[in-house]
Amino acid sequence: MGFLIDTCIWVDVERGALSPGDVAGITRDEPVFISPVTLAELTFGVEMAPEAAIRMKRTAALDRLRKKPFLIIDEITGEIFGRLAARLKSVGRSHLYRVQDLWLASQAIQNGLRLLTRNEKDFKDIPGLDLIVFPKSKFRR
Repeated sequence: MGFLIDTCIWVDVERGALSPGDVAGITRDEPVFISPVTLAELTFGVEMAPEAAIRMKRTAALDRLRKKPFLIIDEITGEIFGRLAARLKSVGRSHLYRVQDLWLASQAIQNGLRLLTRNEKDFKDIPGLDLIVFPKSKFRR
């Protein structure tokens, strides 16, 4: 199987709210994949850093993630995305503010991966998604 990890988890690791060991405690020996969506979101964070020291820290964290295997967004991902967006709209939920989350969910579904997040509300209504919510007790205060 394996895991696709939501961007929020990587941000928490970079900020020290979680350790890499905390994440490994859930993923164990299973493969962990990175989405181009996560790369985009984290690159945005690097570019928007208010100070050089923060930019350097974020860049170093992003460089570590580049060592993990990346998933590809292809025509099948696009079809899954379209179906998910239509399904959400048909039940009265907007997909417009959730575009990045839907891309991540689409990739997880396409590749048979579990999606690890701390933001359950962003994903809990997505059909066919194997969602794992990071336990709140793992977060450092």
